[in-house]
Amino acid sequence: MNGVVIERMSTLEEACAADAVIVGSGIATREVVEDPAIMNILRGLDPSRRLIAAQCSGALVLARLGLLDSVPACTDLTTKPWVVAAGVEVLNQPFYAEDNIATAGGCLASHYLAAWIIARLVGDTAAEAALHYVAPVGEKEEYVERARRNITPYLPVVPPALV
Repeated sequence: MNGVVIERMSTLEEACAADAVIVGSGIATREVVEDPAIMNILRGLDPSRRLIAAQCSGALVLARLGLLDSVPACTDLTTKPWVVAAGVEVLNQPFYAEDNIATAGGCLASHYLAAWIIARLVGDTAAEAALHYVAPVGEKEEYVERARRNITPYLPVVPPALV
């Protein structure tokens, strides 16, 4: 978009085997979901074996793969009608996760996806450290706290260790 080119670093098959996958957003998402070759490969995304997240129009990809059949989603305002038409309830909030699937709506909600994945794979401390690192100077504590408010309700509850 606007002349930005991103070179692939791995194949879609390799992505489907990763510990976590983020389906990004873009102006060609509606064409992607109509491409059987791409969608057949992406059917290998198994939320019982990995974390799967979608940013903005990436929610349309998850919807078309059937991964949001009983899961509400967050998406951007442009994509919302297409996700609703795919039979998915769209929430008016920046982030939502259920089990191993998460969605975020709005480009600036992407750090919620990153923090959720880091928290799930490495832990809360690592997620907070990553958020603090990228937060604007003078807003670090507020930035981290806002992210925590958005993702914590969707993190698994870990019982305290027995003493």
